Amino acid sequence: MLRLITIVAFMIFPFVADAAKSDAVVATVNGSKITKDELDEAYRQRLLFVNDKPARKEDVLNELINRRLGISRARKNKLDEDPTVRYKMEDIMYHAQISKDLEPKLKKISVTDDDVKKYYEDNPEYRTAHILFRVRAQPDDVEVEEALKKAIEVYNTLKKNPGKFAELANKFSQSSTAPSGGDMGFQPAIRLAPEYFEAIKGKANEYISPPVRTQFGYHIIKILAKKDFKSVNMPLYKKIVYDKKRDSVLAKYFDDLRKGANISVEDKLIK
Repeated sequence: MLRLITIVAFMIFPFVADAAKSDAVVATVNGSKITKDELDEAYRQRLLFVNDKPARKEDVLNELINRRLGISRARKNKLDEDPTVRYKMEDIMYHAQISKDLEPKLKKISVTDDDVKKYYEDNPEYRTAHILFRVRAQPDDVEVEEALKKAIEVYNTLKKNPGKFAELANKFSQSSTAPSGGDMGFQPAIRLAPEYFEAIKGKANEYISPPVRTQFGYHIIKILAKKDFKSVNMPLYKKIVYDKKRDSVLAKYFDDLRKGANISVEDKLIK
């Protein structure tokens, strides 16, 4: 994530570091100078990306000129005072600062096969089917009660006749998987709602859960299969484990920042 942030930030502020190396001016736009070093750096960056047009310095210079014109017009119209623009500018600074502070630590993160195996032992990959009784993101009590009542009715039917799962999913589920009997295929734990995964974790094939509430509604879940570690997508899981380690670095970073900050929270207004 931070590598992407760094790239984005550099694309937006691409020449800050090198602009002062030379005062040889290749173009002037309403008094704003474009130096040769700035052009050379922009051209070098242009060569890093595939494009349907050949890279030419003349085209890169025109892009720099257009950028100057655009920035000049934005300043004239005081866009930096527009709340939406200011928010986006602050968002860029936020990510750029994190990248600046943490890039050295993130480069040191390594992920071994043993790291992946240990993670997978706690977060195995299941193939599941589900019957979803959907509720809105902020439902009223009546909506929740009706969804739960219907889910319990279907679950009680399944307890007597588990073999009807696909049929009932096709009939009642409010998920896009309904036509396929609710089959979601194999999914890594991170792609499932946490309550959904916890409801099936450690359970055997053919297990059918009682109704489970997630942000999407109530699910009745059936385990169809569990993937053996030897069959997992190793690059995907190395990325997952890397992200977990990165998130730990980020959490400590913000914990340290909070220790030196004066923060007050009105808990009663959050509920």
